This record gives sequence, C-alpha cells and structure tokens, in this order.
Amino acid sequence: MGFAGVALQGILQRELRAEEVSLPMIPDGKPHFAPKAKSVIWLFMRGGVSHMESFDPKPMLNKYAGKTIPETPFGKVLDPKRLKNVRVVVVNDANGKQRNQIYPLQIGHRPAGQSGIEISDWFPHLRDHADKLAIVRSMWTTDNNHGAQVQFHSGRHMLDGRFPTIGAWVNYGLGTLNDNLPQFINIGPRFFDTRDGHYLGPAYDAVNLKIDPQNPLAFARPEMPMTAQSQVARFGLAGKLNRLSALRYPDDPALAARIKSYELAFHMQREVPDVVSFDKESEETKKLYGLDQEITRPFGQQLLAARRFTERGVRFIQIMHGDGAAGAWDSHSKLRANHSKLAAQVDKPIAGLLADLKQRGLLDETIVVFATEFGRTPGSQGTDGRDHHPYGFSVWMAGGGLKGGVVHGATDELGFHAVEDPHYVTDVHATLLHQLGLNSHKLEVAGRKRLEMEFGDPIREIIA
Repeated sequence: MGFAGVALQGILQRELRAEEVSLPMIPDGKPHFAPKAKSVIWLFMRGGVSHMESFDPKPMLNKYAGKTIPETPFGKVLDPKRLKNVRVVVVNDANGKQRNQIYPLQIGHRPAGQSGIEISDWFPHLRDHADKLAIVRSMWTTDNNHGAQVQFHSGRHMLDGRFPTIGAWVNYGLGTLNDNLPQFINIGPRFFDTRDGHYLGPAYDAVNLKIDPQNPLAFARPEMPMTAQSQVARFGLAGKLNRLSALRYPDDPALAARIKSYELAFHMQREVPDVVSFDKESEETKKLYGLDQEITRPFGQQLLAARRFTERGVRFIQIMHGDGAAGAWDSHSKLRANHSKLAAQVDKPIAGLLADLKQRGLLDETIVVFATEFGRTPGSQGTDGRDHHPYGFSVWMAGGGLKGGVVHGATDELGFHAVEDPHYVTDVHATLLHQLGLNSHKLEVAGRKRLEMEFGDPIREIIA
C-alpha cells in the first residue's frame, strides 16, 4: 500500500480508546487541570551551543583569557566534588574533557528590549524579541558526550537504556486536536536514538516529515496509479484483516499501532502536502521567515511549516537543527566560524516564528523552546574551540503562559557551574507538561516505575 514507513507511527490515542483494540493504562486524553497552552514547537540545536556566546555572557573570560582556571580567582570550580555528577560513556575519549586555559568570548553581547537582557550579536533578530523570552541560565545534565541529546529528551542517561521522550509523553497524555494529522512530528536530522515511545509502544513515536510539498512523507504514495475509490477499498480490507489479527493478539501494541497508523496515513497523505505548501502565504510572511535568503531558507521553511501545523492542532512539533552524527553545533575547533554560520541559519527564522505567532494570536497558546544538549567549556580545546560542557548551560522558552523578558538561574563567573537555581533537564519537560495541563507524576505505565528525576519540577519562577 505504500505506507510501510509510517506503519508504526503517529497514532491518535483517542481513536485507540474508541476501538476494540486498546492499550492498557492509556490516559483519557484530557488535561489534569486547566491548560495554558495547546502546543509545543521544540527547537533543538544538535551538538552543543556555547552558552557564553549566546545567552549567558561572561566578561571574566575576556579578563582572564590565556590563564588557566587555577590561576584565576575561580579555581574552586574544579573541586572534584563539584564534578562528580558526570557519567562517562566512552572512557578516554578525545572529547568531553575539562579544558583549563581560559578562551575569550568570540562575539559581543548587547542588552535588548525593556528587560535589558544581554543576548549575543550572533542573534540580532532574536534579540529584538528579548521581552518574549524566559531564559534559563542554570541547566545541567550528566552526560559529557552527545548521548546528552538522548538525555535531554528522555531525562535518562544513555547508560540506563532507552526511555520515552518528552514528545512521546505529550502524545501519550493528551487527546488529538486534529484527526487528520499526527500529534507528534519530527522535522530535521534525528539523533542516534530514532525512536520516542520505547516502552509506551511505537504508537507514540514521532512521524518524520520533510518540508517538501512533492514528497513530505516517506512512502506516502502508492507505488502505481490508483483511484481514490480503489485506495479506500484496499484500506478497508487491510483494516478488516488487521482487526481479525487483533482478536487473536489483543495485547500486541505493535498491531494496535499498525491498525491506526494505516488510517492516519490515509488522512495524512491528503493533508500534509497542503500544510507544507506555502503558495497561499504572503511574500511578507515568507520574508519574515527568511525564505528569500539562501542561508535562512531551509530552517525558515521548517519553522513556517511548524506554524502551519500548530494552526491545525498538532501538539508537539520537534525541529532538529545541525546535521552530522554529533550535530553541527559541536565546535571543538573554529568556534567563531562554526557558530556564526549556524546562528545565521536560525536567528532570523526563529525571530520570524515568534513575530508570526504573536501577530496571529497563537503565541499565547504555543510554547516555543530553544534547547541544546549541553554548553561548551570556558577553556579552549586546541587553539580556537570549546569542548562539551554539561555542568551549566542555557535554554529559553517563550509563549504558552510563560513570562517574557526574564532571566532565571545563573552560572558562576566563568560559566562553569549552574550555581543559582540549578535545573536538571526534566524541569524543562515538567514546565511544558504543566502548561499543557498535565501533571508529570501522573504519567506512568503499570510495571514501569519512573525515577523521580524523570518527572522534574515545573520552573515556577518563569510561569506567568
């Protein structure tokens, strides 16, 4: 039928509950309390953005440039007791080490908006929206290599195994807003864990899409010409056969997922191409996202599509930026060239997304997240790079009932440790779930006891 690539993805759990085939312990799809947001647009910069050269400027790096950390007044940051949380995956790896010779800032910062938040000159367009942002400068994690991408999404270290991601939990906890589209979409390069649902089942994996109106969904067209009537008949037959199997294997989550995925795929092949076609968008809107410029067009198209998916009720839109196994933001050398190029690709499109959501009245019900797996070391790697840094880094969120123009938490003078209001990565998850009307502690599956660290705590200080 041409839908093998989506056979186990993007299932609407409300429909699952309505069928004779159901999964145990599925929530009723209703929020636990009144939500302040309906959707999340999750922007993830793969590889590790330097927090000092984006949203957490540290002038002490310029003052003590070239000196080792013990030669500065801040040598206490290297106290072994403060470094003990890191769990090393690859022993004696060339990367993920402490770099002790201070590397100066490679770009300037300026205060912006009425809030006066300092934001890097690499993000001049985003800086115009500083008063919409809630910047958290005190994130930390425990993986010093790019398994931290898995950890940021699931809350669990790679060494622990694989666990559901934040997008899967949103998909699991809430009912659909649109029967013709999946609740959870991924756009852009995945990290090396390509699944999301894990023990929740394949029904809660993201559906991977390309922003290509001619071919947005892999295997979404029949292999040969077929009339609509013939296709409907074939789907009907496939559905009957699958349900006969379901009577024999009622507890098979893969089978339940497949039954509903065929139905969803049939709707998606008509709806998705329309969403990712921008013919009806004004030239002004296209320019807002940078579609008129080669450097910004690819990411701008993804964000414009995200806005269109949000308008149509998709709950969680995950957009990954940065190709390569580790992710393009992984700047062990030539940090200035690396970050200036990548920031130029995303800065204007993200600013355009925030402006567009605001003018359409969507920002109040949509949370935009800018995240990365860790920061970069205050010290230099080689002559012109920074290594992985899990002890303190920054993310920001906007919209969906969150405060704007605020900075929460802080790292120390060198940007080394999260020292004021530190937050493990799942606090971001808990904040999103709270705004969507979900209590993360109520999202559990029988036989799968979750650790407290997986739930996180909402960051109350940034909630309006």
